Amino acid sequence: MEELMLTISQQSLQDRTQFNFEQNHRNVSNLLLSLTRSRRLIKGLQLHAHIIKLGFQIIPLISHYLINFYSKTQLPIHSLRVFEETYIKSSTTWSSLISSFAQNELPVLALEYFKKMVHHGVRPDDHIFPSATKASAILSSYDVGQSVHCLALKTGYDFDVFVGSSVVDMYAKCGKIEDARKVFDEMPMRNVVSWSGMIYGYSQLGENEEALWLFKQALFAKLEVNDFTFTSVIRVCGSTTLLGLGKSLHGLCSKLSYASSIFVGSSLISMYSKCGVIELAYRVFDETSIRNLNLGMWNAMLMACAQHSHTNKVFDLFKEMERNGMKPNFITFLGILYACSHSGLVEEGKFYFNLMKQYGIEPGDQHYASMVDILGRANKLYEALTIIQEMPMQPTECVWGALLTGCRLHGDTELAAYAADKVFELGIVSSGMHVSLSNAYAAAGRYEDAARTRKMLRDIGVKKETGLSWVEEGNIVHTFAAGDTRHVKSKEIYDKLKELEDEIVKAGYVADTRYVLREVGDEEKNNAIRYHSERLAIAFALITFRDERPIRIMKNLRICGDCHTAIKFMSKCCGRVIIVRDNNRFHRFEDGKCSCCDYW
Repeated sequence: MEELMLTISQQSLQDRTQFNFEQNHRNVSNLLLSLTRSRRLIKGLQLHAHIIKLGFQIIPLISHYLINFYSKTQLPIHSLRVFEETYIKSSTTWSSLISSFAQNELPVLALEYFKKMVHHGVRPDDHIFPSATKASAILSSYDVGQSVHCLALKTGYDFDVFVGSSVVDMYAKCGKIEDARKVFDEMPMRNVVSWSGMIYGYSQLGENEEALWLFKQALFAKLEVNDFTFTSVIRVCGSTTLLGLGKSLHGLCSKLSYASSIFVGSSLISMYSKCGVIELAYRVFDETSIRNLNLGMWNAMLMACAQHSHTNKVFDLFKEMERNGMKPNFITFLGILYACSHSGLVEEGKFYFNLMKQYGIEPGDQHYASMVDILGRANKLYEALTIIQEMPMQPTECVWGALLTGCRLHGDTELAAYAADKVFELGIVSSGMHVSLSNAYAAAGRYEDAARTRKMLRDIGVKKETGLSWVEEGNIVHTFAAGDTRHVKSKEIYDKLKELEDEIVKAGYVADTRYVLREVGDEEKNNAIRYHSERLAIAFALITFRDERPIRIMKNLRICGDCHTAIKFMSKCCGRVIIVRDNNRFHRFEDGKCSCCDYW
């Protein structure tokens, strides 16, 4: 039908006597709108040529439609060319161009032309302000965004629902959640953008309870939430490993026809992966028919496979992306290097690291950190050090941290101390970096150096993060710390743990007290290691879940080497699949083996 319309339209446009000016003008406008909706670039270019021949480019509305057409076909520079050739630049023309830049991830140009527009005396409106705030959000530029907000206040647009919502979203994405909430609370009316912006802001800052509470309020207010809202909330479920709630949201998305959204699909893949259910992540990926339109979904699946040690699947996905003509980005290669790191694939890691440049991607500090991690874990510590020294940018904490991890694994405390010194030269660093160095000293028996490093933490007022493990039972999350006796079933848990320990010792388990990083006696070391939080969580799961379901345990810190060995024996003795997610990767223990092949 559209082909017929285009043919008839072009014939009529060529014959000026057939239609009057107004009819031609209307015909061109309708056709441009149709081609914009269908993203028909070639036909649109042909129509643009006819518009120039007819002299219609002088009409502001036609220019607006052309700018919008090139925006939707991801050719914002063509939008700029149309704008520059437009004789009469109305507020609509400016708005179309600024929107084109903002929608196509050109925030600097969007703000530059917003500034030019104001200097030309054109007053921003409820269409222009949201584009300017969106550009500020992309740049995470709080100062610029605040200036745009101030201008909206001065011109009386602060109470407009569209402008206010875009300001909320901007502040949230700039990490200024208090400012976002202030604007949100003062809005006389709110829409899905304002609610979604607040939920996204809280989720990004780890304020997960507040994000979920807001989502619940939005549902009670009968707000028609969109796929962006669901994406943010599902990500919260992934971060907090709330599998039950995540499944419920998946069902609600299906009911409301949002499950086919590539953004919802990506978040569902990530959520199921983080909750340890990689099978459902695969199902979401396979059932999304339009995944070839979005690289984010492929990256989410690729990263999920890397986290679960499905390394061959990672390589298969990358090859399939290439066959489908999809160009990988820096996140794609991060996932591949992550997979290589945790499978000990040194040569493969080097190959994909070098392949990045063939795709025009310059490695960033995270790629270098992954490469250092690959070499460090393979005991190629000085080759890793050479890569750091040859980096084209200043090595970051994560790069030196990767080297420090390799040093700890292979007992090179001297190189570890050198790496830590380099980190401290950077200025303020995370507590984890101090703890890593302290642990390296303690593992080598240098307790005085370890104590000195921890004292540095106390001096700057930073405490070591408490190790926690948790397991979900229905809508309840049970959390445990090492030696925890606060749980209502503590006696049953410790009885089960004693029973389990007797079984694994008979099966050949021997406690490795090297992972008790304190200068205490052997008996105290044995007592300290047997009551680590993950063991308590597993004992609780065994007395709670009597069926054969996999046991899923989540941790906020790294699993220690002795617990890793003990859980392998537990999986064999109790005949259960035990999945442990620490802060680094997933470990699937089954029949005495771990999916990481002990490359933990």
